[in-house]
Amino acid sequence: MLKTTGSNDEEAPSRPLISLVTHDGEEGPEHTRTNTVNGWWSKILDLKEGKNQLVFSLPVILTNVSYYLLALISVMFAGHLGDLQLAGATLANSWFTVTGLAVMVGLSGALETLCGQGFGAKEYEKLGIYLQACCIISLIFSTIISIIWCFTKSIFVLLHQSQDISSTASIYMKFLIPGLFSYGFLQNLLRFLQTQSVVMPLVVLSTLPLLLHIGIAYSLVHLTSLSFKGAAIAASITFWVAMLLLTFYVANARKFNDTWKGFSFQSFHYILTVLKLALPSAAMVCLEYWAFEILVFLAGLLPDSEITTSLIAICVSTESIAYMISYGLSAAASTRVSNELGSDNPERAKHAMGVTLKLSILLAVCIVTALSFGHSFWSQLFSDSSVIKEEFASMTPLLATSILLDSVQGVLSGVARGCGWQHLAVYINLATFYIIGLPISCVLGFKTTLHVKGLWIGLICGLACQTIALLVLTKLAKWNKLTN
Repeated sequence: MLKTTGSNDEEAPSRPLISLVTHDGEEGPEHTRTNTVNGWWSKILDLKEGKNQLVFSLPVILTNVSYYLLALISVMFAGHLGDLQLAGATLANSWFTVTGLAVMVGLSGALETLCGQGFGAKEYEKLGIYLQACCIISLIFSTIISIIWCFTKSIFVLLHQSQDISSTASIYMKFLIPGLFSYGFLQNLLRFLQTQSVVMPLVVLSTLPLLLHIGIAYSLVHLTSLSFKGAAIAASITFWVAMLLLTFYVANARKFNDTWKGFSFQSFHYILTVLKLALPSAAMVCLEYWAFEILVFLAGLLPDSEITTSLIAICVSTESIAYMISYGLSAAASTRVSNELGSDNPERAKHAMGVTLKLSILLAVCIVTALSFGHSFWSQLFSDSSVIKEEFASMTPLLATSILLDSVQGVLSGVARGCGWQHLAVYINLATFYIIGLPISCVLGFKTTLHVKGLWIGLICGLACQTIALLVLTKLAKWNKLTN
């Protein structure tokens, strides 16, 4: 299917994990034999496609969890130093995620379109060029965000945070600045590898920094005079270690001989091309993520704010963890769709999308089932309060609904990135969350007796409208015009 550069398989670009038997979008003899063997189940789900998408998704899930835990572990080490340090580190980490990590993840989404379709079209040299252009963009945005972070204390005070917590968070943020730069490059490298279906090595290359991070954080916090600052410094160091490991792998593995030709000034000519997708991709991610954070803020304005804020925070954390699991399928959808469109196979792209949607629903049902039976245990991991436990139990049906919707829209968002529809997804996210979802949350939360449930029902309305809009977009789109 793909051209090679020599007799050694390692010298060829990585093959996509999934490749249907025929090239005209029809089911071939091998697929027929599979249906015969597996019976009715094969009529519901293409087992070969589904199996390979799961093989792709699992390493992506493990990789994302590992990188997510890096910042969280630093907060844990800082939190054991005292309540003020815990509050400061937690607030700083939220600000770090909202204004930094979300932006970097969003910007890298441009590579899911460009590298994915470029790889499918066998335009291998362009992948390295796109990667470098996106890294330049990440560098520029990291610099701008870092300048904003220097005024963290003033910003938090304007947001009515206490002086002590604002000062503590500001110190923590300053030492996270180096980590932001490496995280931007890290996300770009991940997309570069994922679009070539290189995912298994990522498990090792993400787990190793995580293990090192525990030792680095402990040493800097407890064995040096850095103490609280050491937790943030450890996170920055580990992000750089993770990024350098990926860079070394890409630069030295022979499988990237065709897609990485070294640094080139040609990448500067592609900055505008990448930026046209990177900006809407970043807006697409941030608009959705910020909607969840706004809910936490709104919960603090309700009666019994200590209970409502904790409850919404637990729900948001649960939703985030569930989405992190389903994100692997979102990445699989993006890669499969972009590769097939690049190979001029729109029917196979739509087929892959359908399989991913079925898998996402199946996975979401499993998560929701586990949550339904284990909500008491889960809530106890966050709080020992019997009130929180009781309230979370009543929130579980609503949380289950949002997880199901989020799982489906996550895959459709991946399809949008693979197709290059980021600009359309921005309008969808803006309308569904900020014109529909959050206003309904405010009305139900503050004007009715639903309170915290009303806030979450508004979010569900936004997610439902987002999912329907993305479904309509994929249904009405002229896929034939998306191919090269």
